[in-house]
Amino acid sequence: MWRNLARQSSTRNFKFSPSKVSQTTNFLKKITSLETQTLLDSSCPLLGFRRTSFLSSQKSNLGQSNFTQSIYPFGVLTSRSYASAAEAIASESELSGSEEVQELIDQFNEKGVSILDSSSMLDKQPKKKGTGMGTAKYYMLKRRQIKIETEAWEQAAKEYQDLLADMCEQKLAPNLPYVKSLFLGWFEPLRDAIAKDQATAQDKWKHMTYAPYFNNLPADMMAVITMHKLVGLLMTNAGEVRVVQAACQIGEAIENEARIQSFFKSTKKKNATDNNLEGDSEPLTNDPEKLIKEQEKLKKRVTSLIKKQKLQQVRGIVKGHVDSKPWGQDALVKVGCRLIQLLMETAYIQPPVDQLGDSPPDIRPAFVHTLKSFTKEALKGRRYGVIECDPLVRKGLEKTGRHMIIPYMPMLVPPLNWRGYNRGGHFFLPSYVMRTHGARQQRETIKMTPRSQLEPVFQALDTLGSTKWRVNKRILGVIDRMWASGGCLAGLVDQEDVPLPEKPNTDDETEIKKWKWKVKTAKKQNSEKHSQRCDIELKLSVARKMKDEEGFYYPHNLDFRGRAYPMHPYLNHLGSDLCRGVLEFEEGHPLGKAGLHWLKIHLANLYAGGVDKLSYEGRVAFTENHLDDIFDSADRPLEGRRWWLGAEDPFQCLATCINLSEALRSPSPESTISHIPVHMDGSCNGLQHYAALGRDKLGAAAVNLVGGDKPADVYSGIAARVLEIMRADADKDPATYPYASCARLLINQVDRKLVKQTVMTSVYGVTYIGARDQIKKRLKERCAIEDDSKLFGAACYAAKTTLTALGEMFEAARSIMSWLGECAKVIASENQAVRWTTPLGLPVVQPYHQLGRHLVMF
Repeated sequence: MWRNLARQSSTRNFKFSPSKVSQTTNFLKKITSLETQTLLDSSCPLLGFRRTSFLSSQKSNLGQSNFTQSIYPFGVLTSRSYASAAEAIASESELSGSEEVQELIDQFNEKGVSILDSSSMLDKQPKKKGTGMGTAKYYMLKRRQIKIETEAWEQAAKEYQDLLADMCEQKLAPNLPYVKSLFLGWFEPLRDAIAKDQATAQDKWKHMTYAPYFNNLPADMMAVITMHKLVGLLMTNAGEVRVVQAACQIGEAIENEARIQSFFKSTKKKNATDNNLEGDSEPLTNDPEKLIKEQEKLKKRVTSLIKKQKLQQVRGIVKGHVDSKPWGQDALVKVGCRLIQLLMETAYIQPPVDQLGDSPPDIRPAFVHTLKSFTKEALKGRRYGVIECDPLVRKGLEKTGRHMIIPYMPMLVPPLNWRGYNRGGHFFLPSYVMRTHGARQQRETIKMTPRSQLEPVFQALDTLGSTKWRVNKRILGVIDRMWASGGCLAGLVDQEDVPLPEKPNTDDETEIKKWKWKVKTAKKQNSEKHSQRCDIELKLSVARKMKDEEGFYYPHNLDFRGRAYPMHPYLNHLGSDLCRGVLEFEEGHPLGKAGLHWLKIHLANLYAGGVDKLSYEGRVAFTENHLDDIFDSADRPLEGRRWWLGAEDPFQCLATCINLSEALRSPSPESTISHIPVHMDGSCNGLQHYAALGRDKLGAAAVNLVGGDKPADVYSGIAARVLEIMRADADKDPATYPYASCARLLINQVDRKLVKQTVMTSVYGVTYIGARDQIKKRLKERCAIEDDSKLFGAACYAAKTTLTALGEMFEAARSIMSWLGECAKVIASENQAVRWTTPLGLPVVQPYHQLGRHLVMF
C-alpha cells in the first residue's frame, strides 16, 4: 500500500549519486541515548520498548498509533518469523495422514508471519454472511474489505497524483487544504534525503547502525510513511509527541510494510518460478484475494510433499517465502529516529496564501526538538525528547481528519472467528485477542491456554463482532451543521481558541507572575481544545466514510482483565455521546408493547438531570409530559425550541426523540421498527463487586445490589455526606481550623458531579493526589474560584473530605482493598505477578511492574 502511494506521489524520475551521509545533527546528538521504559522481568531481556504489532496498533490515541488501532491504544507482540516453522517441518518426526496435515497447518498458523496466518484462515473458516446477505453480495463486500485492509494507501496515492498534476499544470496549489499542500511540499526533499542515506549502502554503511534496515523499502515509500505517521501522532497529542514514541511507531510501520511487500513479492516470485517450470505464461497478480488462493495452493503442495517425505523441498519452499527475522525494538527506534531527523531537516512551512506579497516569506522549520519534563509520579524529575510542530501546522491539523488514512476501519463483512491469540478479527491487518501492551507474561499465558478453555471467551467476542451497525444519517447531518457553525453546543468543543491575556503595563513582579500563570493556563486550554477538535474530526471522518454503507461490523478484543472493546478506536458504540448518537443497529425490530415502554424509560435516562433516578413509572411519566418538546426536537432539531440540548447525552436523546416520534405518530406504535441501541450500565460496578465480596449490606444498598422502589445513587450519597462534613467544618473558627475557609467556599459547589470521578476511580486505588486533581478540574470547569491558590487549597480539602466519606460508607470495600494490597506485596516479594482465572476461563496476569531504563546507542 505504501509503495503504491509513494510511487504515484512522484511524477518525475530521479537519480542519486553515492555520497556520504552528512554529519550527525544536533537533533541526533540529543537522542543518542534514548531513555525508555521497560518491564523489569528477569525472564525478559531489557529491550527498553514495548513490543508492538505487525502493522502496529494504540488507544490509544495516536500515542498508540491512531491510524492502526488503539487503542486508546493497543500494543501487541510482533509475530515470529517462519524460521521456527521451517525447523519444525525439517525435523526427523514422520508425518502422515490427516492429523499430520492439521499439525502442519497449526504450526503455520501459530508460528508464521501474521499476514500468512490471516490469509490462510480466510477460506478455512465458515463463511459468516450477515443477516439477509446473499453469497454474491458477501463476496463482493469481502473483496472490498480485503482491498481496504491491503490497499488503503492506493486511494490516497491517486489523489496525490491528481493534486501534483494540478499543481504542475494548472497552478492550483492555493485551492488545496493547507496541510495537504505541506505533505506535497515535504515529500520530494525527504525522499531525496532518504535516498542519499540508501546510496551509502555501497560503502557498507560504515558506522550507521540503522543502515542494514534502510534498504528494505524504496525511499519514496519510506518518505510517505514517515510523514503520515508523524502527523498522525501529532494530531492526537496536542501538536507534540515524545521522540521515543514517534520513533517506535514509524519504525514499526517501516518493518511491517517491508514484511507485507516481502510476502507479496515472494508469493509472486514463487508463482513465476512455478509458471516457468510448467511452461505457463500467466501474468502475475497483485490482487490480494487471488494471492490468498495462491497461498492456499502453496500450503496444499507443502502438505503433499510432507506426505511424500520430501522434506528438503518443503524446507526450500518455506525459506523462499519468509526468511526474515523481526528487527527488534532497538533497530525500530534507530530507523524511526533517523527518519524523523531527516524530516526535520527537510520539512519547512510554506507561507500562507494570504501573506502580503511585499513581505518577506515566512519560511521556518515545520518541526522542532525540545526537552520536556513529565509530572507523573513515577517519572518525576525526568526529561524527555519531544517533537513539536509549528503552531501554523498545529492549527491546520484540526481540519486534517478527513484527509488521513485509517487502516483499522470498521469491517464491511463479519470478522473472522477467534481461534487463538493472533487468529481472528481482520483478514489481513494484524489482530490479537488481547491487548497486552508488551506484557510478556500475560501474552505467553494466553498462548499456552487450551483453546477449549478459551472457547466461551472467543464465542462472546464473535457475537459482539457479528453485530451489524450503521450510521444514523439524520443525527450525522445535525452534527455536521453544528460543527460547521463553530461547535460549542451539545458537548462539541468551541472551534475558537481562548485569547491569550495581554501583558500588564507594570513592573510589579506579583502582577507579572499572575500574568504568566494566566498565559500558561490559556495555552493549556487551547492545547486541550486542539486535541478535542482533532478527535471530533477523526470521528466525523469515519462516520462520513461509512454513512452510505448498508452496514458494518466491529471486531472486538479484550484488555488484560477481560473487558471487551472494539478494535476500531474512533467511532464505536463504547465511545462518547456523539459516537453513540451517530451509531444504530442495522437490523431493526418492531418495538412491541414492552419495547415502547422501555424506549420512554431510555429517553428519560438519557435526559438525566435527576430524572434517571426516578422510578420506572416516574421516568415514563416524564417522557409523556414532554411529548410536545420531543416532537419539536424530532421535527426541528436546530430551528425549534431545542429541548434535546438540555439532555446529559444530547445526541442519543435526539436519536431517541426521532424514533419515539415516529412510533407515537404511526397508526400502530408497537409495530414501529426501531434501530436504537439501549445502553445499560452498572451503578459504580467496582463498588458493586466489593460490596458483594464483603457481604456489605449498606454498601450493597448504595449500589443497587438489593431491590428498591427507585434506583439508589451512590454518588449523590457520597456528595450528601461530603456536604454534611463541610457544613460542620464551616462553622469552626478559621484561626484554629485552617480548612474552615475552604469549607465555606465549597458548600455551594458540592454535588454528585464534583465527587463522581473520585468515587468511580476509588476502586482502582486512586491516590489523594489523583483525587485532588480530579476535583480541581471540576471546580475549574465551573469557574467557581478565580484565585488559583485558593482553588488549589479548596481542591485539597475537598479530596480529603471525599475520601473520608468514601471510607465511612464503604468500610468493607476499603478493608478488602487493603487486604488485596497486602496480598499483592507478598506475591511481588517472590518476584511473581498477581494472577487469577475468570469464571469464563480467561487467565489474567496483572501487568504492573517497576519501571526502568534502556539506552539505545547510535
